[in-house]
Amino acid sequence: MLVESEHLKQAPAAEPSGREQIVRAVLDEIRPNLKRDGGDCELLEIDGNKIMVRLTGACVFCKLASATLEGIQARLIERLGEFVRLIPVAGAAKPRH
Repeated sequence: MLVESEHLKQAPAAEPSGREQIVRAVLDEIRPNLKRDGGDCELLEIDGNKIMVRLTGACVFCKLASATLEGIQARLIERLGEFVRLIPVAGAAKPRH
């Protein structure tokens, strides 16, 4: 299920938390595989146990996108040591100010 991007909060420009650093590290680990196939995944927001991401490029229309998201979620749960829900968000990226 995709969430509309207009409901997302703007992330603060502060130093990333340890939790956010782990999430970003996991995304950085899988990024080469996504880019090899013409796609990518960007972190939008962390809200409690919900982690909102946006698939881009070829990942948007890929039939295996749900399997990719499940794999990322499993790796996040393993690394964070707690249950998290990875939520794909639809829409174009908003420009940052």
